[in-house]
Amino acid sequence: MYGCGFSPICAELRRLWRDGVLAVVACGNEGLLQVSTPDGVADLNSPMSVGDPANLEECIAVGSVNADKPHLYGVSSFSSRGPTADGRPKPDVVAPGERILSCNARWQGKDQQAYLYESGTSMAAPHVSGLLAAFLSVRREFIGRPDEVKKILLNTCVDIGRDRYHQGKGIPNLMQMLLTV
Repeated sequence: MYGCGFSPICAELRRLWRDGVLAVVACGNEGLLQVSTPDGVADLNSPMSVGDPANLEECIAVGSVNADKPHLYGVSSFSSRGPTADGRPKPDVVAPGERILSCNARWQGKDQQAYLYESGTSMAAPHVSGLLAAFLSVRREFIGRPDEVKKILLNTCVDIGRDRYHQGKGIPNLMQMLLTV
């Protein structure tokens, strides 16, 4: 078994990050456990549910929030939560990840829906990747400087008032990022 953030995939992402590649990863969908009780099944939020590679320091780990009303409904119940196994806060940020219209990967033809609604941190991570691509298209001087980009991203997020281990720094704000530098 590997220590937190030291699996082979984490080692490779760390190498890429140090070579200047900005890595955005989905935090995982292990944030909700169902346990049996004498009164029936109960849902519990699961701390320390962030796994590899999202627990790597040299990445941007993205959790999920409600797409329509993130301030009201907050972090998605399924979104993995920190801290990491070695005590660091993760996810780094959260983005819309509930009921996101996406391409149907199993689409076979006209008898099926070409698009469908999906939920998960893998639906949230592309929002952040796109935001960072937009940032780097304007502020090209930050290309190849992932540590600085991550710092700007984290310092300009909108706090949604949830636990740091659930929401990270909050929802990324592209306009604030651009105005900051």
